[in-house]
Amino acid sequence: MKLPQSRLGWEGRVQPGGKKAKGGQALRAFQEASELPVSGQLDDATRARMRQPRCGLEDPFNQKTLKYLLLGRWRKKHLTFRILNLPSTLPSYTARAALFQAFQYWSNAAPLTFREVKAGWADIRLSFHGRQSPYCSSTFDGPGRVLAHADIPELGSVHFDEDELWTEKTYRGVNLRIIAAHELGHALGLGHSRYTQALMAPVYAGYRPHFKLHPDDVAGIQALYGKKSPEIEDEEEEMELPTVPQVPTEPSPMPDPCSGELDAMMLGPRGKTYAFKGNYVWTVTDSGLGPLFQVSALWEGLPGNLDAAVYSPRTQWIHFFKGDKVWRYVNFKMSPGFPKKLNRVEPNLDAALYWPLNKKVFLFKGSGYWQWDELAQTDFSRYPKPTKGLFTGVPDQPSGAMSWRDGRVYFFKGKQYWRLNRQLRVEKGYPRDIAHNWMHCRPQTPDATPSDGDTTSSATGTTLDTTSLAIDITLHTDRSAGDTILDITPLATASTALLFPGNVTHPEI
Repeated sequence: MKLPQSRLGWEGRVQPGGKKAKGGQALRAFQEASELPVSGQLDDATRARMRQPRCGLEDPFNQKTLKYLLLGRWRKKHLTFRILNLPSTLPSYTARAALFQAFQYWSNAAPLTFREVKAGWADIRLSFHGRQSPYCSSTFDGPGRVLAHADIPELGSVHFDEDELWTEKTYRGVNLRIIAAHELGHALGLGHSRYTQALMAPVYAGYRPHFKLHPDDVAGIQALYGKKSPEIEDEEEEMELPTVPQVPTEPSPMPDPCSGELDAMMLGPRGKTYAFKGNYVWTVTDSGLGPLFQVSALWEGLPGNLDAAVYSPRTQWIHFFKGDKVWRYVNFKMSPGFPKKLNRVEPNLDAALYWPLNKKVFLFKGSGYWQWDELAQTDFSRYPKPTKGLFTGVPDQPSGAMSWRDGRVYFFKGKQYWRLNRQLRVEKGYPRDIAHNWMHCRPQTPDATPSDGDTTSSATGTTLDTTSLAIDITLHTDRSAGDTILDITPLATASTALLFPGNVTHPEI
């Protein structure tokens, strides 16, 4: 038999081909934990209970007693956390306050402290995503049922279903504060409780105005980290965990990736494709596009509304342009001395790209371009040159440009994009639609069948990018070289991450 829900959050799921006895045992365990009549039969009451919104963590209850279940613990009690993005259904200050309060439930019950970091590595990372996620192997199922899931110590990922109606201080929707506190319980090492009124119960019991931890929750967290002492309470008062920010600000408007209009496009480190619009950036992935993040959340100190962005595999530098200034980053770390002023290139650039054939950076504005050697002084007196003298058929004032992984050059403007052939001429059948072919937005309009090597095919469903951004970014330090390395893949190590000497001179542009 097979239970009618794909992710129960406990070890009661029956695999295909399993015996009826195992299914009955799983049902009895579920019924007992849910305070239902224990029959081992899939009756209406059991079905109704299974359909309730719940946590997505798959772990066993303590089968012997009603006691809390322990899954592991952190080897330290002072943890950092990072909020990677927020739900669209709540103002940012309301959502942040709810998440802060979720941490406080646990720091009030045990000798734990939590400190927020705005960039780089954090012990616990919180993010929201929908059914498709470029950084989570367990996809969500849309509104209802599985609401969130988390990793056990010391992994630290906490994921929330973006498709839920996240709310605060109302019986409508799903309460973010309570669900976040539950998932943080998992991240700290607690499994599911058989007490239905406990925070760590697998099924969401709804909004409770005067919510507090159940004694089983408190006993569980104290079994892992000990009881709180007056000295620890004094330490916690020094932490900055406000329930409400001092000056609430309206969240900046999030762009619609399906509008097709972009500020910049960039093929970044490790072949990740980034799209920029306003104060936000997202990755173009195998499902079309990844979650939206504020630009400053990934590249600390970088403003939004960029003019151009370009990554150079030659130097492993990322350059961002806005107005008369340029910023340089190595992965997500700004280089010393930046931003700098553009002195020999016109301000307010339109686009930039790295051309692997001559290993130079091309900067575009209006109908002209500049060619820049990052590691040598460049004679800009001969520039700008006409763009169409080199790239035939491309539009003036492009909003973005890049040399992509298929070896082709792409230009973007408005809602359209152009692809160039090996002779640097726009290919037949272009321009095409950005939203359809790059973002995979629905509903789709049938498009001409792309030629071999195109980024997408509406007929076959072939997509752009089979490797997506891993949000679990990790900072490592190479003590011998004195450089900081930022890995954006879970398997990257200090020996495999990209490094570039920090003492290389930067020619003025």
